[in-house]
Amino acid sequence: MIRRLALLAPVALAIAGCASLSGEASSEPPVIIFFSGDSAALEEPALALVRGAAATAARHPNASVRVLGFAGPTGGRPYNVALSRARAEQISTHLTEAGVLASRIRVVARGPVEFEFAELESRRVEIRFGE
Repeated sequence: MIRRLALLAPVALAIAGCASLSGEASSEPPVIIFFSGDSAALEEPALALVRGAAATAARHPNASVRVLGFAGPTGGRPYNVALSRARAEQISTHLTEAGVLASRIRVVARGPVEFEFAELESRRVEIRFGE
């Protein structure tokens, strides 16, 4: 279950629900961070989610951490792939600053997402554990 916290501007965030009791990293829900259009900038509410994701990673020291970047469909594919990578790299940098080993993190730029979500929801990064 994902609970959403919407901020009027400029970033909307979704926070993962409670972790499962099994303790397996792959059963941890993803942390999803939404971005403003044409931006890879993070503000304090988003940084708090990244710190929370780092704490989840610390509970699972042997698990991988995937950081998946997405962008909306507006604009050309090369631009949106670069933007989705910039978003994912931004999150990856903050995860390492919060103590997650860079060797555990895999950054994936998914680029533009068409018809999957509303445009706002396409502009996101998902942090997934143990995949």
